[in-house]
Amino acid sequence: MEDRFMRLGFVKRILPPLIAFMVFIGGWQLIVGLLNLPVYLVPKPSDIVSAAWLNKGDLWVSVSTTAIEAIVGFVLSVVLGVLGAILLASSKLIEKSVYPYAIILQTIPIVAVAPLIVIWFDAGMNAIVIIAFLIGFFPMLSNTLIGLNATDHNMSNLFYLYNANPFQTMWKLRIPAALPYIIAGLKISCTLCVIGAIVGEYIAGIGGDKGGLGYAITNAAARLKTAYLFACGLSASVLGIGFFLLVNAFSKWVLSSWHESEMSRES
Repeated sequence: MEDRFMRLGFVKRILPPLIAFMVFIGGWQLIVGLLNLPVYLVPKPSDIVSAAWLNKGDLWVSVSTTAIEAIVGFVLSVVLGVLGAILLASSKLIEKSVYPYAIILQTIPIVAVAPLIVIWFDAGMNAIVIIAFLIGFFPMLSNTLIGLNATDHNMSNLFYLYNANPFQTMWKLRIPAALPYIIAGLKISCTLCVIGAIVGEYIAGIGGDKGGLGYAITNAAARLKTAYLFACGLSASVLGIGFFLLVNAFSKWVLSSWHESEMSRES
């Protein structure tokens, strides 16, 4: 009986967006076909699928390249963001001295900083990874810092009464308590790093067989290959959604046994 209710709940969650998607795609296909619009202006969904299939080799290389760049940038943003937040949370003096500059760094448009990154690190993978890292870094730093500073005062006082040193308090109390905030930062940063990698490819990317989605989009737009342009854009979206779903699965694995945000609720 319980399995039946779970399957019914799953169908209720999946069916409405699936129907909406089918109506949208069907309407798009029908309207563009009836208006007889040229493919280079507004392609039909069937044209996009066909373009993706005909260029599947190049598309796969582009997606793989962008995925690698985004993953490396994401890992750097997570490691340095969490370590930076721990450092700031360890001392109010350091936090007040350094955190405003992190905010300033976040407010500078990445397109203004990217040319400097290209000059310093040359065009290619290194520059793109750094751009992806810069976009994903601040959400990790900010969310982790909020979580570390939101530790329950009663628990902090208890650790103080038991003569816990700052390292023990940080490792055994503050970091576990900040996990929901850290994972919230992961969910934001993982998608931003995909965007950062594509933006980096526009500015610092390399073309040819090693080009990522940013280069493929630019090349398709210049040649008016609109159907393939749509295919590249949708591939970037799918890549971001895939990263988010992986982080969301990690969130459920880590938090489902103890935190309200991921615990299953009885209807």
